[in-house]
Amino acid sequence: MHELIDQLQELSETVPVPLELPSFEQLVEIEEQILIPLPVELKEYLLHASDVIVGCLEPVTAADPFSHTYLPEVTAYAWSIGLPRDMIPICQLGDNFYCIDQEGQVHYWAHGDFTEDYWESFWAWTEDVWLPS
Repeated sequence: MHELIDQLQELSETVPVPLELPSFEQLVEIEEQILIPLPVELKEYLLHASDVIVGCLEPVTAADPFSHTYLPEVTAYAWSIGLPRDMIPICQLGDNFYCIDQEGQVHYWAHGDFTEDYWESFWAWTEDVWLPS
């Protein structure tokens, strides 16, 4: 995990208005808003690497409630169009989502149903999908 975080930070693009990392307290507030605990690896990503911009995918963030990637807003939208409420979206692609379950597996939900694609962890998804994007 630490090696992937280092790699993400090295590859991160410089932007005029950089993203910020959330505090642990902000993550607790988000869990209270969405009424579901965040899996451990998602918390690690949000606390240590959600400020990076790499590739064409934009995973969820937790520091800025006005961002289009703000986790509670992305989650509310995903759930409103049918994503099961036990899943937490980690990356939105239109009306399709990469999402994580409570065991930490990442699934792809497209056109209102899960595909056969899944990854054993957030970090496996990062290596296989996000970094190459």
